[in-house]
Amino acid sequence: MSHRSEKPANRGKAASARPDVIAAQVHPGSGAAWPFWRRDCFAGLLLVFAALAVYLRVWHAGFIWDDEMHLTNNPAIVGPLGLWDIWTSRAARICPLVLTTFWVEHAAWGLNPLPYHVVNVLMHGACAVALWRALQGLRVRGAWMGAALWALHPVQVETVAWVTELKNTQSCLFYLLAILFFVKWTGAGAAGRRARDYALALLFAALAMASKSSTVVLPLVLGLCAWWTEGRLAWRTWARLVPVFLMSAAASALAIWTQHLEGANEAEWARGWPERIAVSGRIFWFYLGKLLWPHPLVFIYPRWRIDGTQAASYVATAAMVAFLALLWWRRNGSLRPAFFSFAYFLVALLPVLGLVDQFFWRYSFVGDHFQYLASMGPLALAGAGIATALGCLGRNRLLIGPALCGALLSVLGVLSWRQCAVYRNLETLWRTTIAGNPECWIAYNNLGVALLDMGRRDEAVADFERAVEIRHDHVEAHYNLGNALLQMGRVDDAIAHFQKALEFDPGFEKAHNNLGNALLQEGRVDEAVAHFNRALEINPGLADAQNNLGNAFAQVGRMGDAAAHYREALKIDPGYAEAFANLGAVSLKGGRADEAVGFLRSALAINPNSVRAVVNLGNAFLQMGRPDDAAAQYQRAIEIDPNSAEAHNNLGFVYLSKGRIDEAIAQCRTALGINPNYPEAHRNLGTALFKAGKTDEADAQFQKALRPR
Repeated sequence: MSHRSEKPANRGKAASARPDVIAAQVHPGSGAAWPFWRRDCFAGLLLVFAALAVYLRVWHAGFIWDDEMHLTNNPAIVGPLGLWDIWTSRAARICPLVLTTFWVEHAAWGLNPLPYHVVNVLMHGACAVALWRALQGLRVRGAWMGAALWALHPVQVETVAWVTELKNTQSCLFYLLAILFFVKWTGAGAAGRRARDYALALLFAALAMASKSSTVVLPLVLGLCAWWTEGRLAWRTWARLVPVFLMSAAASALAIWTQHLEGANEAEWARGWPERIAVSGRIFWFYLGKLLWPHPLVFIYPRWRIDGTQAASYVATAAMVAFLALLWWRRNGSLRPAFFSFAYFLVALLPVLGLVDQFFWRYSFVGDHFQYLASMGPLALAGAGIATALGCLGRNRLLIGPALCGALLSVLGVLSWRQCAVYRNLETLWRTTIAGNPECWIAYNNLGVALLDMGRRDEAVADFERAVEIRHDHVEAHYNLGNALLQMGRVDDAIAHFQKALEFDPGFEKAHNNLGNALLQEGRVDEAVAHFNRALEINPGLADAQNNLGNAFAQVGRMGDAAAHYREALKIDPGYAEAFANLGAVSLKGGRADEAVGFLRSALAINPNSVRAVVNLGNAFLQMGRPDDAAAQYQRAIEIDPNSAEAHNNLGFVYLSKGRIDEAIAQCRTALGINPNYPEAHRNLGTALFKAGKTDEADAQFQKALRPR
């Protein structure tokens, strides 16, 4: 591959040789007897297998933060939307091609996390190979070492161990292939250029930007590569990049629109240009520092407080500008390689330098996955420096070189392997985040959500309370705390936190909905209905609110209205198991047992572990005169939830009707052990005791049944 190292001819000076630290023989050791293609194949496979070995721990990892939004709960992946919506609606977000990949993966293996992790690791390994080949195309010394440093560096763990960040690995692969074919095309010379290489570069550029919008920097990166390989940047180079600039403009517009929809530009998080400029320098040096010393690595770093009125806030930015100006000044001399590497680093960081609003900035201005592309520049320079230093050792390099490089890569690999443990599950992720960032309110909130899902309500409440202690206006934390308290039966406390959430965000439809639920539990039906209706005004597609309106009307005996709202909920979400179960309950109360069975079977087809639906199915069979079938359903309900007082009581009733008195007594006592204030269980127990000849005990149970709740 030919390339020029001269300065532009119109400067009238002699051409200067490119410093050895970067420009070098593409394939070191080309005089070896081992065939070239075999050596390259082995080197590429070594990069892939090294990545697989380092990331073995993610084989046992699950889904974590944002995976539900992009994959596990994404209606475009798991339904009711689909592939068409990924490409034609706001469901596309900033990564329609990645969502398409998820769609294909979900069709192939469902929601088993292992294959998703394997695909992401393999994609990272493929990126390492593509980076190595791209650096070879740029005639960079130590290309393989630079790619290996990048592949094994611990800052990449956040990307590779996080399923959602297939956005990074997939877009990076196409991004590197675009660079590879563009460099191949520009470096071939006018006579040797093939239109196919240019077309492939454009194709991969489009695929990269469709995978993640952070690759919008690609036209500037290709321009830098052309400057590096040709020694200058002619107007014809910019002309060749016009299609890539057009793609970049479209992808940038999509990204800005998507971030606007997500609330990135909310007034609460607004920053002026002085703050944006001040933070950009800190971000630059932060990322460079993590490459030099990757400790500590935190999933969400503390958010810096930037005061644009203080001169000290601009020191980091001034230092960045001075550093890059020095490199620019010596760009055609000994610092040419450094200028190329750090100019690339800055360009690749442009989307995440804090200049443009992003939703993530409310949590932190930095994150390890944001420098996945940018880190290639400094690490390639490090690889070139290592290769140059080893070249000075003469023959000793054949012995010392592999040992030193192997030791360095092993250290990085071990650090990455250890860091993988952080991403095992949500609880581990958020606990380690809190350990590294004790004031991270979003980590406390999200840990609380994970614990609540595991049924650990007391711990969840403590974390939600810590979140609102750190940030009193954290709407989600107040809402989640209300949910946890409601589950614990602390209805008044729950109402207070739902109201607090609505005080900070009156348009939070889920808070209106769950406040309505809490009010309904207190018998304040009219107030509950008002909040359900308000939730539907804000979001007419909120199936939960329709279902809860049905519950409110059922509570006051308006079964026809209740059924109508349950049906509306099913129009919104045809897979809403609870609405089917509620329709079954309404039919059952209306004496339509056959109809109830149909609705309840539909509910159980969607959610086989719905205890309420199983119990009501038993009730329907009992109403139809099928006590054995009813008993089977009650027993199944008890297997699912041994603490279902209703299932134990109803099973006791069946035993009572069949003359199995001792078993009836045992089931009713179990029901009362779970819920001592259960009048029907007291009555059934009284009847069973009476039939057993224990009249005094029976009388005591009948008395308890008559007490007000």
